[in-house]
Amino acid sequence: MRKISLLGIPHDDNSSYMRGPAEAPAHIRRELHCDAYSMWSETGSDLGAEGRLIDHGDIQFASETDPWDLIEQRVASALASGDPLICLGGDHAITHPIMRAVRSRHPRLTILHIDAHPDIYHSYQDNMRSHTSSFARIMEERLTDRLIQVGLRTINDHHREQFKRFGVEVIEADRFEENLQLDITTPIYLSMDIDGLDPAYAPGVSHREPGGLSTRQVINLLHNIKQPIVAADIVEYNPRCDVSNLTALVAAKLLKEIGGMMLKTAGE
Repeated sequence: MRKISLLGIPHDDNSSYMRGPAEAPAHIRRELHCDAYSMWSETGSDLGAEGRLIDHGDIQFASETDPWDLIEQRVASALASGDPLICLGGDHAITHPIMRAVRSRHPRLTILHIDAHPDIYHSYQDNMRSHTSSFARIMEERLTDRLIQVGLRTINDHHREQFKRFGVEVIEADRFEENLQLDITTPIYLSMDIDGLDPAYAPGVSHREPGGLSTRQVINLLHNIKQPIVAADIVEYNPRCDVSNLTALVAAKLLKEIGGMMLKTAGE
């Protein structure tokens, strides 16, 4: 039976506005395993089947260790089995060290990034590791062959310069089409920033940006993926800003659909 690995990365030291995303993994797990809901995805896969989901727990960060090195090491360890991995953040800065580990296993790779923000500043608030700069670092280090960003709605001139510099493919929120199918020919890393959704669906984020995608639009986009999803992250959920655990539930739902598509695109 094909398995899916799960790893919590409770780190938000590089958040630019407020803390809180480091608390997210426990909240998402609680909704994922809540008896009120099913562990089945819409793809027909039961993530609750015995042995299906291998939870590696949360990374424990120590002050004497560079968190980027620790994240890379723990992600590499979780990937060693060959099973696809879903990482629960944490802010979006963690995608950079995750990608260092993922890229070492996949010489051909496309990142599909769903977000309100490009997170491609060269630096923000003098922090090269800012959660708003993670994809600049990823592109500088050539950790992916393509970067496709979907749902953006906060683009400025610096972002446009960075898009041109790195050859980023952008589908802004106002140009999103129902049943969008992307032409991707490589394995995929999926980076799901919860604020890519409209805050009406996911209010529990630090940076609410109206005019975003619906939960159904994101799920449909996931279901149209044809290439293997080898790893993914779900980031920027902030429990301190949530309303009645709504966003935790949405994050758990997306986890199930990402997991279901990992199994489907792997041929199971």
